[in-house]
Amino acid sequence: MQLSREDLLDSYRRMRTIRAFEDRLHDEFALGGIPGFVHLYAGQEACAVGMCMNLTDEDMIGSTHRGHGHCIAKGCDVEAMMLEIYGKKGGLCGGKGGSMHIADLAKGMLGANGIVGGNPPLAVGAALAAKTLKTGKVAVSFAGDGASNQGTTFEAMNMAVVLQLPVIFVIENNGYGEGTGVSYAVGAKDIAQRAAAFGMPGVTVDGSDFFAVHEASREAVERARAGGGPSAIEMRITRYYGHFEGDPQLYRAADEVPGLRENLDCLKKFRQRVTETKLLEAAQLDAIDRDVATLIDRAVAKAKAAEFPGAADLTTDVYVKYA
Repeated sequence: MQLSREDLLDSYRRMRTIRAFEDRLHDEFALGGIPGFVHLYAGQEACAVGMCMNLTDEDMIGSTHRGHGHCIAKGCDVEAMMLEIYGKKGGLCGGKGGSMHIADLAKGMLGANGIVGGNPPLAVGAALAAKTLKTGKVAVSFAGDGASNQGTTFEAMNMAVVLQLPVIFVIENNGYGEGTGVSYAVGAKDIAQRAAAFGMPGVTVDGSDFFAVHEASREAVERARAGGGPSAIEMRITRYYGHFEGDPQLYRAADEVPGLRENLDCLKKFRQRVTETKLLEAAQLDAIDRDVATLIDRAVAKAKAAEFPGAADLTTDVYVKYA
C-alpha cells in the first residue's frame, strides 16, 4: 500500500517526537525532577508508529511499562504527557499516574502497565466489547519478549481465538527482558511461531523498518475489522537505553548500543528511503525536526512550572460513580 506524502510526514513526525521526547526525559531524569521509575522507548519508534498509523482514535491499544512511544504514536497530547510524567496538574491522569500508568481513553490508549503481561487480557476485553457491540473497532496489545512468556498472554491469545476477536498481539522483541537475553529466556526462538499453537496467524518483521511494520500491521488490522479474528506480529528491534533509567546495562557489551544506533535506527532508515525515492525532501524532514525540538522544550518548561496535585486531589478519580 502506497502511503501519501501527508501520511509519510505524519509518520516521521510521530517517530521523531518519540525519539526527542525520550532523549529529553533521559537527560531530565538525571537531574532528579521526575518522580518514580521511567522506562524509555527510544529505538523502537517504528513499531508503535507503524502499527498506530493503521488505527483510529476509537481503536484501543494496551501498553507496557515502556509506554511513552505508544502514547505518542496513538496521538496523545505531548504537553499533557510531560505534565503527567512530572506528576503535575494538567497531566493526562491529573499527575497521579506517572510514567508507568499514563493513559488517555479519549485517544484509545488504555494505559501503560507496570505488570509484565498485564495488558493482553485488557486488549481482549476491549476486542470482546467491540465484537459484541458491532462497533467495527479493533484492539492491539503491545507486549515485550518477556511478556511473551507470561500465562496472561497465553490465556489472552487462546480466548481471542476461541471467540474470534478483533485483536492483534504485537510482541516487541527488543532482545532483553529487563537484563535477561531473549536467547536464554525464550525457548521458541521465533516468538511469532507460537501464534500457530493457538490457531492464529503470526509473522515476524524487522522492527526498524517502518514500511515492513506498517504493511504487516495493515494486513492484521484489515483482517480483524473484516471478522477474520486475531493475529500476532513479532517486531524484532532494540532499545537504546537501559530497562529503566539508572540501569547500568552490565549485560550489554560496551560497543553494543553505539553499533545499534549506527546501524539499527528506524529514523535513519526512514529518512534514507523516502529521500532516495523522492517521496519526501530532506528539507521537509529537517523542518519537522526543528518543530519537534521546540515542542519538547515547551513541554518541559510547562511541566517544570506547573503545580503538583493538592491534598484535595488525593481522593478523586479513585472510584467510578454510576448514575
